[in-house]
Amino acid sequence: MKTSEEGGRLHGCSSMRAGDEQPEVKACPVVIILDVSGLPDERALHLLLQRELGFPDFYGRNWAAFWDAITGLVWIPDHLRFLGWEQLAEEVPGGAAMLRRALDNYRARYRPELVVEFE
Repeated sequence: MKTSEEGGRLHGCSSMRAGDEQPEVKACPVVIILDVSGLPDERALHLLLQRELGFPDFYGRNWAAFWDAITGLVWIPDHLRFLGWEQLAEEVPGGAAMLRRALDNYRARYRPELVVEFE
């Protein structure tokens, strides 16, 4: 899992001003980067989602279970970036469509501030 352009997990941001003894800590959005290129099927997509988004071991690896996981089992970060989206849409079109639909519905119902990028 990558969580920033540098590949490190961001839990907050800090900045120093001249004369400060302690850095000022500000909340920064966590960006989860998921590379979905090269996935051969929906099973592999669900395994990637489970691993990268921290779904529990009992995750059912289907779209109903995905919905249950994002709406009640785990906290989805503020920003998701999917790399290799075009390849996923070509190789696993049903899975790509279902994932996009689920995230669009989640954003509309629960988290309008959620940023999801498909690159």
